[in-house]
Amino acid sequence: MGLCVLQSGARAQNNDDQPATTVSAVVNVDWRHPSQPFEGWGTALAWFAHVTGRFAEPHRSQLADLLYGRDGLALNIARYNIGGGNAPETASYLRPGGDVPGFWRKPGGRDGTDGWNPDADDAWDWSADAGQRWWLDAIKARVASQDLILEAFSNSPPYFMTRSGLVSGHADALEDNLKPGFETQFSRYLARVTAELERRHGIRFRTLSPINEPNTPYWFSKNTQEGAHWSPEAQSRMYIALAQVLRADGMRTEISGPDETNPQTFFVDWAGMSADAKAAIQQINVHSYEWIGKSGVRDIARTSGKRLWMSETDLSPANVREDINDMRPAIALAQQIIADINGMSPRAWVLWQAIENRSSSDPKNSSNWGLIKADFAHPERPDYQLTKKFWAFANFTKFIKPGYRFLKSDNPDTLVAENPQTKEVAIVVVNPGIVSRRLDIRLPDAQRGKLTCKTFITQAEDKLATLKPTSCAARLSIHSRPMSVITVVANIQRGNK
Repeated sequence: MGLCVLQSGARAQNNDDQPATTVSAVVNVDWRHPSQPFEGWGTALAWFAHVTGRFAEPHRSQLADLLYGRDGLALNIARYNIGGGNAPETASYLRPGGDVPGFWRKPGGRDGTDGWNPDADDAWDWSADAGQRWWLDAIKARVASQDLILEAFSNSPPYFMTRSGLVSGHADALEDNLKPGFETQFSRYLARVTAELERRHGIRFRTLSPINEPNTPYWFSKNTQEGAHWSPEAQSRMYIALAQVLRADGMRTEISGPDETNPQTFFVDWAGMSADAKAAIQQINVHSYEWIGKSGVRDIARTSGKRLWMSETDLSPANVREDINDMRPAIALAQQIIADINGMSPRAWVLWQAIENRSSSDPKNSSNWGLIKADFAHPERPDYQLTKKFWAFANFTKFIKPGYRFLKSDNPDTLVAENPQTKEVAIVVVNPGIVSRRLDIRLPDAQRGKLTCKTFITQAEDKLATLKPTSCAARLSIHSRPMSVITVVANIQRGNK
């Protein structure tokens, strides 16, 4: 597979520029009130990096180029999963890639669940998690230091700090799984791993999120992935303990959280946290697995003066079997991104897993999650394919870069961003239906200079292919084809006043 795939798309044909049926609309953009600077696009590493970081060369390097390379998606954010890790004698039951190892060595206690001393030299195994750590080095080599943002996060404490003795949760999914009084011990584990990875890989984790989707019924002992329930009261104790440990260790790492699964559950978490816990959180992380309440998250971030990230989401449309060429998952992803950014105004947008294991052909278990589908079972000769979701994501990541500012529009399927220095404007338009649309957008001050535009389309027959815009002037006309994602990049070459 070529490494410059994003620059080699064929030029799409304009043979349907005059469709029989077209809906026209004027898109009004508020150019006066831009958002705060956008920090970028990313993915969690976690399961896919644990597996693909151990793929044979050149396959793993090709995947890193596709995600973080300049000629790939050009992502600049990565979330590193600090594994909890089950006991060595526990029979394997976690899903492929979900068995992210911890960095501890088995405690010396008589029953194997106590006696771990973080100050002891033999308490740590820094050779663990080679796959994810390979990705840390690969990303560092591909992303400019001024753009690279790394975050560490945890799904579960190590097994010997849990009440169930398992990293998948308590037997009762609504019961907290951390042992009472182990907040400081768990904080010391997370802080030490963060600091050691920074030292060994020459990187810096700007933030550390100690819990994940905490106040949900997802995490129970028979589950197949790491997870732990945390009530708002338990969350408060954990954030306060972590802040104390980071301060005592002299670490600059900021605390992020609570990485709740959706806005409405986040509201419950935030309302139930203590004032001290809220003060300890410097970056609000929220997942967007539901559409309701996004503007409420934005309001909390603004009134509390905290940075906001949409730190995890993905989706697979219902009743759509795995098919790398199906545009429906790509359209759904594009609409999700636009709704998240326009509704929440996050400083960053982070996908859950950029690479997913191929799913079953059984329609009940088939899935279109992820951007790249790979065969996790054959690391020496791995086979992988790019999906239409990959190309639709490229319509955003290739053209809306760190430092750009988003602008509000009155069209729910349009995302507008501007480079505040060059005044370049990137407009992403998704058409989820079967009727063509013609959208008219007035660009700011375009009459002051020459306007040049470039247009890129992802649709059933095209992968980020180039198009000639219908019109490129002060009033920009965008032909939004059925089932397509289109990006128009407009450069205004200003003359003298």
